[in-house]
Amino acid sequence: MVNAIDPAAPLIMPWISTVYGVDFSGAAESGKTAWCATLDVQGGSDVLRLVDLKPLGKWAGCDSRDAVCGELVRRIQDSHEAYWAIDFPFGLPVELKLGGWDEQLQHVAAFDGDAKQYGRKLVAITQQYAHQMHVRRRTDTETKTPFDCYHYRIIYQTFHGMRDVLRPLSTDADTAILPFTYDRFSAARRIIAEACPSSSLKRWELPYQRYKQSAGRPPGREHRKVRRRILAELSQWVELSDYRKRILLSDPGGDALDAVIAGVGSWQTLRLIDHQAIATDDRYPLEGFVYA
Repeated sequence: MVNAIDPAAPLIMPWISTVYGVDFSGAAESGKTAWCATLDVQGGSDVLRLVDLKPLGKWAGCDSRDAVCGELVRRIQDSHEAYWAIDFPFGLPVELKLGGWDEQLQHVAAFDGDAKQYGRKLVAITQQYAHQMHVRRRTDTETKTPFDCYHYRIIYQTFHGMRDVLRPLSTDADTAILPFTYDRFSAARRIIAEACPSSSLKRWELPYQRYKQSAGRPPGREHRKVRRRILAELSQWVELSDYRKRILLSDPGGDALDAVIAGVGSWQTLRLIDHQAIATDDRYPLEGFVYA
């Protein structure tokens, strides 16, 4: 299933009219903290336009993780000329010896337990094969992601993202999930790729800390100061209304801002990256690539 492409044939990106930046959450009530930014691609311009911004719970009609993941899958399947940049790890390190990406999806789906228990299982596998507790994917090192893909702070996103979002979409012939199904890329009606807001902020040499508030508290003066600096830079690449700027400044966890960063940063990388090199690499089509 994975990347049966002709190495000599060019990969041509299909027309994209809408970019969706998703700050994903694996929490039980993920609809409260998972956000989606909808950005219009303006023909002939490098500047996107933010046209919608809301928590995924508003889409699903409730905040439960199952409902949110199900609604996200449905929205992706219904989209056309769309690029979805979603912030969770799409694959697992080759050192775990879980096989190709489709086998990894089966491994996650077949696990009889929760995300925390799955993370512990991956640690045990790593200790068996690599004689350490965790390993990072090559792309995690290259893009400076905050955590490895089964760190305890990220495993809920990895587990539910791979099992409940990517697996149902993996057999859709009109959906290219990068870098695993580049064979569908040029004819795809929609493209999905892994984003990382923190990695995009580091690439832009912007602050990647001190803009998130915890426990649902309003952002403090320092959080707002850092967010204003980020928004000032983002204004080069995305049109933001005053109303949505207020949302981005006031959202307690910074999740709304992360959704915008995920969309903008990943879209830039998608347009500039050497897709042929990614698709024919010896590791990326097995463990994933962060488009940030």
